[in-house]
Amino acid sequence: MLVGCAAGTPAGPPPSGTVSSPSPGAPAATGLAEVTVSVPDGLAQAPFDVPRRALVPAGWTLSVWARTSKPRLAAWAPDGAMLVSVPSAGQVLSLRTGQVEVLLAGLNQPHGLSFAGDSLYIAESDRVDVYTYRDGSATDRRTIVDGLPDARSPDLRGAYSHALKSVAVDTEGDVYFSIGSTGNISVEDRTATPPRATIMRVPAGGGAMQPFATGVRNGTGLAIAPDGAVWTAVNNRDNVADPATGTVDPAYVDDHPPESVARLTPGRELGWPYCNPDGGPADLALIRDVQTNPDGEAMDCAALPRIEQSLGAHSAPLGMSFTNGQLPAPYASGALIGVHGSWNRQHPQEPEVSFFPWQDGTLGDQQTLVGGFQAPDGSRWGRPVAAVPGPDGAVYITDDYADAVYRLAPPG
Repeated sequence: MLVGCAAGTPAGPPPSGTVSSPSPGAPAATGLAEVTVSVPDGLAQAPFDVPRRALVPAGWTLSVWARTSKPRLAAWAPDGAMLVSVPSAGQVLSLRTGQVEVLLAGLNQPHGLSFAGDSLYIAESDRVDVYTYRDGSATDRRTIVDGLPDARSPDLRGAYSHALKSVAVDTEGDVYFSIGSTGNISVEDRTATPPRATIMRVPAGGGAMQPFATGVRNGTGLAIAPDGAVWTAVNNRDNVADPATGTVDPAYVDDHPPESVARLTPGRELGWPYCNPDGGPADLALIRDVQTNPDGEAMDCAALPRIEQSLGAHSAPLGMSFTNGQLPAPYASGALIGVHGSWNRQHPQEPEVSFFPWQDGTLGDQQTLVGGFQAPDGSRWGRPVAAVPGPDGAVYITDDYADAVYRLAPPG
């Protein structure tokens, strides 16, 4: 399904929204207010066939900007188009005011998108390519790396839980991309060729890919910070045993392990599947996984660098981007992370867009930027994937559950 963008944005004024007093369960202490999601004519298919309410910063508005089936990651092109990946359709879309067009089709589960000048990098399930982007077209495809593992890889025989890959390009032109783990605790990923559960790097100008960070179960969130550092937001493991008892207790599983948000350096080890982050929200220690590393011989978890930041267990962080002056304070500098929400928690972890303020070269604690997608009974009407600042000073949010792209606009 392709449905057009809401007319009048991003170049025009923000769509109107109705701001009300916070509902009894709204986190008023964080400065959020409940608003009605604005839905332009022609975009009111389900779930927007009934009014939807969301939590946003006081005075901000949230509107449906475009409708398309299962949008995932996004990047802004130099000409002002918003590019969105649709892995399920093998497409990359171009979204502009009033129109949604297919930029590229016939790709293998395209997911990550990144620009470096007029060069567009796309991470498919089995390869990373770069295109020349000009005049609204992507041409001159060049392969950065191919032969990446996905469900079609003969040795995996169709069993691959994390085939989708993300890509980021730093200021020097080095290319980073994620290779997720095959499954929850698939130890063989660490010795596979190429190794899975990694963030890989290809140097500027080309060359062989090499692991940049290891033990990264599924680092779908991948972005370059204002200081040029590489950060990842990680989906950590499920059904972990309580170290105190050695048993898988749902009460323990609900809150363990936290999801990692980490600054990567060459050769950094994040521990999976032998070590898990513990504590938080910041400066998390890594502790032994008693199922995969019972005696500590597989990996010395205490010797690993502590994890900089975290989200709640089973939050499922997906897209990650940084703001660097595009938004008003207090959101002018920091990380935006699309939180998909849990699938296997007794009390479901809520979907949201999270913000982590940038502070002295690192990230402060998680704040909710947009919430309200989940009812008290755990039912949901939306699940954000990615949030990226737009050229108009708004935040654009993809949602592959509601089949929508939202525009979150500050006052004025």
